Parts: sequence; C-alpha cells; structure tokens
Amino acid sequence: MGSTQKREAMRIKRKKRIRKKVQGTPQRPRLTVFRSARHIYAQIIDDTRGETLASASTMEKQVRDQGKYENKVAAADEIGKLLAQRASGKGITSVVFDRNGYMYHGRVRAVSEAARKNGLDF
Repeated sequence: MGSTQKREAMRIKRKKRIRKKVQGTPQRPRLTVFRSARHIYAQIIDDTRGETLASASTMEKQVRDQGKYENKVAAADEIGKLLAQRASGKGITSVVFDRNGYMYHGRVRAVSEAARKNGLDF
C-alpha cells in the first residue's frame, strides 16, 4: 500500500468514527466538506431523509466565472459564503459540522468559518 493510499485509508477510518456521532436532522442538518487536490465541495444534508438540502463547489459555473482565486483557501472561503447564502434562502440557520475525516485546517477551516460569518450557526 502506497503512502497516499494509506493516508486515504486513515481518513476513511476517522470519517467512520466521526459519522457514528454526527447525525443530520431536519432541525440541524449536517454540513459536510469534501476536498480533492483541485476542488472543494460542501453539502448540507438531512440524514433522516437522505436528502441534500443545499450544496456548493468550485466546479460550479457561477464560481468558475468569478475568475481565478488567489489560492485554494480563498476559493474555499467563497464556497462557505455561497453555501451559507443558499442555506439561509431555504430557512436553514443551524447545522452540525462534519469535517469528513480531514484536519480542521486550511480549506476545511475556511469553509466552516465563512459559513459561520455568513449566518450559519454551529
């Protein structure tokens, strides 16, 4: 097993451990973050119905049309802001944060802090 495979396997283990405790409900849906090498994706999910209520990613045309970002953390900050706006439009004010096994650092932290600044409570 290569070092990247081992790192991903450890992240999956952390993810499973976190998901035992973090559950999205209709009152407090789950905000989850996924990051790839180039992009970042965030969703707000109601686990009782298995439904995505709001989402945002750097792959969207609306985000790509804004031009190049200074760095990936700046792009993640924009995703957090966009997701919070979409959530407030659907009446979602409070969420539980699922870091998906990633360290609360860099892009993951940027998404959560931007969402907090723009009205989401967690």
